[in-house]
Amino acid sequence: MSVQIAWPEGAGLRQPLDEAQVAAAVERALEHGGRAGLEVSVVFTTDAELARMHGEWLDDAAPTDVIAFDLGEDLPGPAAELYVSLERAQLVAAERGGDPGRELALYLVHGALHLCGHDDREPAERLAMRAAESEVLATLGYPPEDPF
Repeated sequence: MSVQIAWPEGAGLRQPLDEAQVAAAVERALEHGGRAGLEVSVVFTTDAELARMHGEWLDDAAPTDVIAFDLGEDLPGPAAELYVSLERAQLVAAERGGDPGRELALYLVHGALHLCGHDDREPAERLAMRAAESEVLATLGYPPEDPF
């Protein structure tokens, strides 16, 4: 398995997880979703950049936390890309009084589960995805959070 990681340069954003923790979150989610071994590139970015991408690629310019692209396994290089907002993880964690590292791990797991076919558009799908997220986060040592 290969997880390539790119951190933003000069954005002044704190990195609440180290590279081993980032890779573990992605790898565990892919294992859970049946795509262990998938080569993934993780690109951390700002809210503004992710919102721009969200508008360009998904026709919704609203801020978001993670965007997943499945590039197909027949191309050279990573078969998938995750774009993740470090800024959003820090903001949401601060609003909820939570750990920015856990919030970032959630975004990584969520994005990787999307690469495994999970969806969260419909209520039943959302519940299944939340359960999968909780299971994966538990294997990473993150206790369940109270729903809000």
